[in-house]
Amino acid sequence: MKKNYFTFSLISILSLIIISGCTNKDSIATISVNSDSEHTNTFKKLNLGELYDFDFKLNNADKTWVNVWIESYKDGKQEPQPLAELSYGKSPNKVEEGNLGFGIINTNDTRLGFLYAPNVTATPQKIDKIHSVGVFSGWDYAIGEDTVELILGETYLLGAYRESNGNSIRTYNLQDENEVKKMISDDKIVFLLKIKIEEK
Repeated sequence: MKKNYFTFSLISILSLIIISGCTNKDSIATISVNSDSEHTNTFKKLNLGELYDFDFKLNNADKTWVNVWIESYKDGKQEPQPLAELSYGKSPNKVEEGNLGFGIINTNDTRLGFLYAPNVTATPQKIDKIHSVGVFSGWDYAIGEDTVELILGETYLLGAYRESNGNSIRTYNLQDENEVKKMISDDKIVFLLKIKIEEK
């Protein structure tokens, strides 16, 4: 009986070690919505445009590469190049954390979209402006209020900005791939904010 108990205990402990080892290896970063950040509030106060902000923490920043980009769709078709993209990595620090997000700066005759991450910002890119009366626009976060663990090599949708084809705009489940496809098909303009972390 004692021998069986010892064997069972040993197997249980080894299993826990293996599981916890896999979890630590797979979860390379965490991200969460930060809609009330100082960055976002500054944009609102200065009436600069719109900012969609996240708290981002990258473990093993000295061994990984972060890719953040905005896929652009017009009338249901994907544009050949991302609206904006940001790629950085191999930090001198083991852990990097800070703000990451996507902003739209409004001017009189155009708009500029830009990406930013801890200690790095992409050059703002021009965004076509719809001049039609009654066009609705909106932003939806693809992740909830809870912190999300990011796995190495996986692509994640963080959020979507879109402009409607008419005088109304509906909501979609951005965790459902078919719903995302429907949104791209339904709306005039769709921007998808995505992230992927790789080991290089």
